[in-house]
Amino acid sequence: MSLQRWLRSLGGRIMLVTVGVACVAVLITTVVSLQLLTVLVTGQAQSALAAQTSALSQQPFASLRALMQDDKILGAHGERFLLIGPDGKVLGAVGAEVKRTMIGVLGSDRSASTTVQVGGDTYVVEGRPRPGGGGLVGFLRVADVTESSGLIAGRILIAVAIGLVAAIVAGVFLSRRLARPLQAMARDARRLAGGERGLVVVSHGIPEIDDVSTSLTALDRALATSEDRQREFLLSVSHEIRTPLTAIRGYAEALADGVISETGGSAVGVILVAEAKRLDRFVSDLLELARLEADDFTLELRPTDATAVLCEVERAWRGQCAQLGVTLQVDSSASDPAPILTDPMRLRQIVDGLVENALRATPSGGVVLLTAKRVGDDTVRIEVRDSGPGLTDADAAVAFERGILRARYRDLRPVNTGLGLSIAAQLVGRLGGTIFVRSSIGDGTCFAVDLISAGTS
Repeated sequence: MSLQRWLRSLGGRIMLVTVGVACVAVLITTVVSLQLLTVLVTGQAQSALAAQTSALSQQPFASLRALMQDDKILGAHGERFLLIGPDGKVLGAVGAEVKRTMIGVLGSDRSASTTVQVGGDTYVVEGRPRPGGGGLVGFLRVADVTESSGLIAGRILIAVAIGLVAAIVAGVFLSRRLARPLQAMARDARRLAGGERGLVVVSHGIPEIDDVSTSLTALDRALATSEDRQREFLLSVSHEIRTPLTAIRGYAEALADGVISETGGSAVGVILVAEAKRLDRFVSDLLELARLEADDFTLELRPTDATAVLCEVERAWRGQCAQLGVTLQVDSSASDPAPILTDPMRLRQIVDGLVENALRATPSGGVVLLTAKRVGDDTVRIEVRDSGPGLTDADAAVAFERGILRARYRDLRPVNTGLGLSIAAQLVGRLGGTIFVRSSIGDGTCFAVDLISAGTS
């Protein structure tokens, strides 16, 4: 990995942030430490100067004047002293400006402790009056004090540098420690994207990262389940499409070989038309699913009389119901004028699909009942109820999933493509409604669609 790419990675950014924070903290610590060191050393020097000045001011004038002759004894650490006699005469080898400033500090009979500026230099000053008149002024240049603290400051800087290096090492370790599980999860995600399933995602002991690991595991299972269902669905649809294709091909080959006589051609034509219609139904259902899942699926919403739509459905299916021996009727006792805001063509498509599903489940002599009624102030419920064998709770839970019921019952009772209820559920969702099923074994099945009433905001 190139340096530029690494710096853009999570590990590189953690490293940069850690080192940046460490540098800022070290800089602030260094500045504050050196300031505190200066204040501390200056304060200690002033305290020592105050004690020394107080002690010397109590010496006899003659002894003190003798000591003033040897400046090295009194000012062993850079201190300087001025002795002011009772007659106002000043003893001490200093410049005129310094002398004038220091004498001014002891302008009264009281002790003085202060800081003054002379010629760009800062001095700490301690003044003490003497018994019998006059006084003693001790002073020390701050620069001389801070120069003596250079060794301590150097050691502080060394300690700070060691801390900075430790922070950099910790940043490298932390970035690798945090980036490693994320890199592992990225590899697992790429394996999932590549089609690999059944991955084992290990725990890393970091709650947030483990949450992502758990989500990857859940995604892995969901993808495996979805792919299994899609595979089963495709196998089922492929099998159903192959059946009419086989029949069409067989009769076409028979016609081509002259096996079928001219008198039997019309019967073969009827069979071919029926099988072609079955094949067209499969293709239409698949295309409808593709349209429903597209982002540009359009609807034309307008106020629609739900009861009138049910009456249209009843008229359209009357002939087929007569052939099947099933009674299809609109329940006039329960239905009422129920205007809803919907796309009437799509609503008709939903009800047609539910009626077709009900007719396959209803035996000869049975009844399929259509109802539209208000439930609450803003909802209209459309029901398609049959008198068939009913569904188990397990069947009802997966009734709107593609092909599952078809796979369960294709060898037991008439089934279609297995897409009708899935298409109806997606259409209802597009219309902003809800669809559900109520059923029990031996008591028939009721599919209900709730849609918004017209005029509801």
